[in-house]
Amino acid sequence: MDDEDARMARALGALSQVHRLKAFRALVVAGPVGMTPGALSERLGISPASMSFHLKELLFVGLVSQVRDGRHLIYRASFERMNALLHFLTSNCCEGQPCEVDTPACHC
Repeated sequence: MDDEDARMARALGALSQVHRLKAFRALVVAGPVGMTPGALSERLGISPASMSFHLKELLFVGLVSQVRDGRHLIYRASFERMNALLHFLTSNCCEGQPCEVDTPACHC
């Protein structure tokens, strides 16, 4: 397995857990504004400690970024990483023949 395969497998593995998938999707919806762990926790009905654990896993694989805003941490979906993952999954679609799969890039 080459390095890219390993990175993509780790990203897909992180998204294979339901709370992380929901958190990532909520961050995609939030766009560049992002969300605090508390807001995510409340929205998804997940305990704050559990949410912190899941966000750490998404951060580790590069699917989210984290910035400090005063006393708060803001998490944002990494659209570049998400688009790279989508491209990786569809790059050899239909053996190079035209197909119906359309993977538009997100330009938030």
